[in-house]
Amino acid sequence: MLSTLSIVLPVFALILAGWLARRLGVLGPHATGEINRFVVYLALPALLFDVVAHAEWADLWQPGFIAVFGSSTLLAFVATLVLRLHGRRPLADAAIDGLNASYANTGYIGFPLALMAFGHDALAPTTVATIFTVCILFAIAIVLIETGLQTEKRPAHLAIKVMRSLIRNPLLVAPVLGALVPLSGASLAAPIEAFLKLLGGAASPCALVALGLFLAQTKAAEERDIASTAVLVGIKLIVQPLLAWLLAVFVFKLPPLLTHTSVLLAALPTGTGPFMLAEFYRREAAVTSRAILVSTIIATITLSAYLAVAERL
Repeated sequence: MLSTLSIVLPVFALILAGWLARRLGVLGPHATGEINRFVVYLALPALLFDVVAHAEWADLWQPGFIAVFGSSTLLAFVATLVLRLHGRRPLADAAIDGLNASYANTGYIGFPLALMAFGHDALAPTTVATIFTVCILFAIAIVLIETGLQTEKRPAHLAIKVMRSLIRNPLLVAPVLGALVPLSGASLAAPIEAFLKLLGGAASPCALVALGLFLAQTKAAEERDIASTAVLVGIKLIVQPLLAWLLAVFVFKLPPLLTHTSVLLAALPTGTGPFMLAEFYRREAAVTSRAILVSTIIATITLSAYLAVAERL
């Protein structure tokens, strides 16, 4: 458990830094939105471009693992989406809740934890999971959010308006442009590499600080918000990894390394992606921020327990 905590501790430290900065008045009430805009328009697009541009597709093509992790993630997302829509939540908010219950923190926690637990052989599937989470799952959620926010009722006009919004969204444009680099056989110049690394490296820390800023100014949670948070965290930390294990063992029959890696990554706490979208689209972010914080706290126990079990198998 101490090893897991040492990896998760910097996440708590960055959230605490943002919380203290707001409480002490170092950063003002508008800092959350401005830092989040920096992440959405600059840092995260640079990170997405860099990840996709440097992906070694031949090494990453692991169809069994992709099917297990992708299916468990999408099932958790869709189940939450349907559940929230049934509860009469707007489509945009239901899509963000879907991310809360399925968006694994593969980038910030997944890589060091997988490396510590299973060695270098786990890095390739972790990269696959990261690309799936931050590109494909993110894109699906953005399409649903954009659709939900449109007031146009005519299908053809609605489709045109959504497409216009999507092609202007840097979180979708960046990975598409990044994919052109390996497809064309080109390589990035050293100054561009350095630029992407510097700018992209700021994405996760800034998002976590922004989360801390938001938590410092949120009101006490209502009973309804506590129940919603509990449901989302339960789906993320219990249902999603259970789905991954069932699919890996009984459906796709993955080898032990890929089975344990897929379950470990599915069991990761919620990343900052849902919070960034909630803030960016001006949706209620209280439940989202609490889901990220609570899932990260509880995951130190659940991940440690799973790793202890995996060592004996």
